[in-house]
Amino acid sequence: MRFNIHASMMCADFGNLKEEVKKLEEAGVDYFHIDIMDGRYVPNFAMSLYDMKYIAKATDKPLDVHLMIEHPNNNIEMFLHNLRPGDIVYIHPEAEYHPSTTLQKVINAGITPGIAINPGTSVESILELLRIVDKVLVMSVNPGNAGQMFLPYVGEKINYLLELQKTMHFDLIWDGACTLERMKTYAPMGMSGFVLGTSVLFGHDKPYKTIIDDIRRMKF
Repeated sequence: MRFNIHASMMCADFGNLKEEVKKLEEAGVDYFHIDIMDGRYVPNFAMSLYDMKYIAKATDKPLDVHLMIEHPNNNIEMFLHNLRPGDIVYIHPEAEYHPSTTLQKVINAGITPGIAINPGTSVESILELLRIVDKVLVMSVNPGNAGQMFLPYVGEKINYLLELQKTMHFDLIWDGACTLERMKTYAPMGMSGFVLGTSVLFGHDKPYKTIIDDIRRMKF
């Protein structure tokens, strides 16, 4: 069974970022996941535009850029200008007055449009946006920090989105507290990708390639 593996780069070793990118690329990750935080939409600062630009130059693999910032429409061109076709940009609908306008800028730039759905955001409130995006990043934890606990009630939301996916034709990506057990459960149900952070990929005494190879060999 094939699904995409997104490496959460906010969990990487920034003291040796070039080598981290190389090892992850050789390990076979499909996307480099970039979390951009402004300290306003979420109470934290994480990666920056310059981190994104560096990683974009260091790899031919696609990036998926998660914008956890207020009013992304004000600055979206700075990010789009440094991305390539095949890259993804997710915005949070609650962070924007008119999220469809921002998404249209992403589409016009030839970048893949996506939305990120917080645990407390109802699917009904973003139903129309699901018709214009290609990717949906479903948050199983509150946004802003790595290493958080899974929120069990998000499971029902994921099941609902997987059902909608059959007729609305978006890809669903899991972000937050992603374990091997959850991958085994949700990959066969139609989840197209998983963002891997400290639960599985980073901070373990195994090479990235060994971890990724073990995931690819999992039985479902």
